[in-house]
Amino acid sequence: MKVLAIDPAVRNTGYAIIEGDQHKQCAIDYGVISIPAKIPQSGALSAVRTGLHNLITQYQPDVVAVEGIIYVQSVRTAISMGAARAAALIAAADSGLEVFEYAPKKIKKAVVGNGNADKAQVAFMVRALLGLSETPPHDAADAIAIAIAHLSSSDPIKASVLDQKRV
Repeated sequence: MKVLAIDPAVRNTGYAIIEGDQHKQCAIDYGVISIPAKIPQSGALSAVRTGLHNLITQYQPDVVAVEGIIYVQSVRTAISMGAARAAALIAAADSGLEVFEYAPKKIKKAVVGNGNADKAQVAFMVRALLGLSETPPHDAADAIAIAIAHLSSSDPIKASVLDQKRV
């Protein structure tokens, strides 16, 4: 199975194209869709959607996995994160792909073994699990972790931790 995993944000959306199953995964591509601050938010959201659409067209994933909304203290940040997530969901829906979401703490618990792992720990673990030659940027590492979690969700033990939700 080929997964497009997305860590949505207005300015830096992490993505990963990972192929495999619950036992073995291979990174096909990963990175960050970075949008300059000078572009208004509406334009940034359009660019995120277009960037993800281009990845879907190029790699033809079977499914999309996305990080669920996290609790944030700022209403403005919550609205911004929700908008970025919507851009990602629209890109997937436009292509007819199923979308699954996972809570950030559950992704970290399934991939790192600690639901409170920091970004450096996540990046280190995904590098080790996939045998990458260099540590991916944090947003891309988070997307890789989402993909690994999704591919691992067919394992009954990890499935009970992940609490997969179809969006």
